[in-house]
Amino acid sequence: MGILEKISEIEKEISRTQKNKATEYHLGLLKAKLAKYRAQLLEPTKSAGSKGEGFDVMKSGDARVALIGFPSVGKSTFLSLMTSTASEAASYEFTTLTCIPGVIEHKGANIQLLDLPGIIEGAAQGKGRGRQVIAVARTADVVIMMLDATKGDVQRNLLEKELESVGIRLNKPKPNIYFKPKKGGGISFNSTVTLTQCSEKLVQLILHEYKIFNAEVLFREDASPDQFIDVVVGNRVHMPCLYVYNKIDQISLEEVDRLARQLHSVVISCEMKLNLDYLLDKLWDYLALICIYTKKRGERPDFSGAIIMRRSASVEHVVAKNMA
Repeated sequence: MGILEKISEIEKEISRTQKNKATEYHLGLLKAKLAKYRAQLLEPTKSAGSKGEGFDVMKSGDARVALIGFPSVGKSTFLSLMTSTASEAASYEFTTLTCIPGVIEHKGANIQLLDLPGIIEGAAQGKGRGRQVIAVARTADVVIMMLDATKGDVQRNLLEKELESVGIRLNKPKPNIYFKPKKGGGISFNSTVTLTQCSEKLVQLILHEYKIFNAEVLFREDASPDQFIDVVVGNRVHMPCLYVYNKIDQISLEEVDRLARQLHSVVISCEMKLNLDYLLDKLWDYLALICIYTKKRGERPDFSGAIIMRRSASVEHVVAKNMA
């Protein structure tokens, strides 16, 4: 039985297993196996060869933004509007077949925008060019998920599921769990809060599934088994995401209002160039960028050129970038 078949069998068993106290250990083990098989599925094979034309894009600028979405939602049109790069746009699907980079200039910052080929359902299992698209998306600082406003939340739910299955966690903080494998001494388990979703026995079962028999575990929050598995696997990517609903000129005002009020959502129209300035300001906030202006002692600040840094940057980071 191949990996895809094993994943399918485990997903079916999880869906038909009732969630209660008696089955929590069984479900925890199934989720651990599922995460392990999905990680194996995404590992490059020896016969995979090169990454493919257009996907090996060097990171440049002050930040990187990945533009993902299903085919024909307006990604290429958006890239052409926001940057000086012309990306082919047409009324048929799969116009973009490679990764096309562009640069957004905003508030003195150069933000690299990557127009990725349209994702299809099953991308996480390697359908289409899904693995390559997802691999590039993992290197971004922020994901813009371009959605068709005329299709409601269907595309959003499908894409979230695809990205979740390959370890990309959108708008979710990292689990506050300390985990460190050891060479001996068994499994040391502690928690600073009352746990309602995990227990010491379940933690041990999950670790044993990964052939880990000696480790130190400390829960600092009431985390779920899925969150603990994320910490054990260690290759999960937590990144901010903006859900951008395009084509709002084709839906009612009531639907526009509903979509705009959702968390992390922005509504736009590339065709009519509506709300693009607001989207840029929102993207700036999600990238957590700041402008730093320098001055010599006794002189006025130099506003001719700003140093673009992240909000978490230290003085050492600013000095190092200014000296570069």
